[in-house]
Amino acid sequence: MVELSIIVPIYNEEEALPPFIEAVKGVLKKVTEDYEIIFCMDPCKDKTEEVVIKARQDEPRIKLLKFSRRFGQPGAIWGGLSYSTGRAVIVMDCDMQDPPEVIPEMVRIWRQGEYKVVIPQRVSREGDNPVKRLVAYVAYWLINKTSTVEIPRNAGDFRLLDRKVVEELLKLKETNAFLKGLTGVVGYKYTLVPFARKPRIEGEGKYFPLTGGIFIGFNGVIAFSGALLRLMTIAGFILAALAIFGAFTIIIGKITDWYQFEAGLATIGVLIVFLVGCQFVGMGILGAYIGRIYEETKQRPIFIVEEAIGFDSRKLNGLTG
Repeated sequence: MVELSIIVPIYNEEEALPPFIEAVKGVLKKVTEDYEIIFCMDPCKDKTEEVVIKARQDEPRIKLLKFSRRFGQPGAIWGGLSYSTGRAVIVMDCDMQDPPEVIPEMVRIWRQGEYKVVIPQRVSREGDNPVKRLVAYVAYWLINKTSTVEIPRNAGDFRLLDRKVVEELLKLKETNAFLKGLTGVVGYKYTLVPFARKPRIEGEGKYFPLTGGIFIGFNGVIAFSGALLRLMTIAGFILAALAIFGAFTIIIGKITDWYQFEAGLATIGVLIVFLVGCQFVGMGILGAYIGRIYEETKQRPIFIVEEAIGFDSRKLNGLTG
């Protein structure tokens, strides 16, 4: 067991990796010599794997998990957690938007023993376009308003987890590994470390474009709250009440001759379209929950490792996704 494991999910990051590796190695020298850096890689189209292998020649504490197919960032993170041996584990991206300079402060707080989880919190989002910022704001607001667990606002997967937290996370059987929410599920005392998020050093993010971010946010709401289902029920009662009120209004209007039905055909048409739209929205929400149940009952592995480079084979017995 080492003191510190760094888990880095990567996909087509050959340009960002060299400066990241140098930056992390420089920071870790000031923190501890007892560490490992685990790169968790979906099959890439560029030379990402070659960059990691070359870096490992100079630094044997660098390790590589190569997955059999693209499992996405959540699966890659879970693979790294499963193979890590650190008494503390830090999950971070390699694009330098999760700045390595924050690591010493995270480790210092953890070493004090009061907190089992240390979460860096963004105080600015440089490099993000206004649409992405808006989506992030709405997603965090919606999740925190509906979720049954507390998820800190403006905090990504970048975090330090004590070994006890990691072990509890790995006991969970959910196939949709939403780390931000599952950290809240297992509990443990946490603290926030503010930092300024910088633009990517090279290229663009490969894991989650804007639509991917929206999907992850929606997945978080579905996974940790039944609020949308309750919202459907409330909306149904409201619409039913409005329909009854409208019916009485039409009857009274007909009796008093102030309402002509021929003139209301357009209104009726609009109401029908509105109600049908509400039905489709409700069916979509219900379908999302049913789909989630379907995915969980299949119990497919979160990840499958094709090759593990740099790991002691004796420690890999029994490890599965």
